[in-house]
Amino acid sequence: MSILGVIPIVGSLLENVLGIIDKAVPDKDLAGKLKHEVQLSLLEKDYSVIEKELSERARVIVSEATGQSWIQRNWRPITMLVFVYIIAHNYIFAPVLRMFFPQMVSLEIPPDMWDLLKLGIGGYIVGRSAEKIVREYKEKYNS
Repeated sequence: MSILGVIPIVGSLLENVLGIIDKAVPDKDLAGKLKHEVQLSLLEKDYSVIEKELSERARVIVSEATGQSWIQRNWRPITMLVFVYIIAHNYIFAPVLRMFFPQMVSLEIPPDMWDLLKLGIGGYIVGRSAEKIVREYKEKYNS
């Protein structure tokens, strides 16, 4: 199981640990420093797991992109372009064309396709965002 699947558990545990620090350490400055260290340590560990998963995914994509077969190199972009066409057809072209051709057909979009589309687009965006957030957090609090 990846760390992404246990974030609610980690968040709850972190709240408990931070609460214990508040109760056990009477010096507010020291308590703040300890809580910061716990959060930073957890963030670094979470980031290393996420970074490992993302680098493994990137390795797979790079090996596909540099493969010998044309279809091996291009199946992901082709799949995403087909999804983009289906969405554009249903929500842009078909409504306009339906004014002139009432029998115009819309293509059914299965829920699994939406999941793949979200994974394809969202995975990259979330990965890059997490990487930037962690880098900024480290720069801000480690200086």
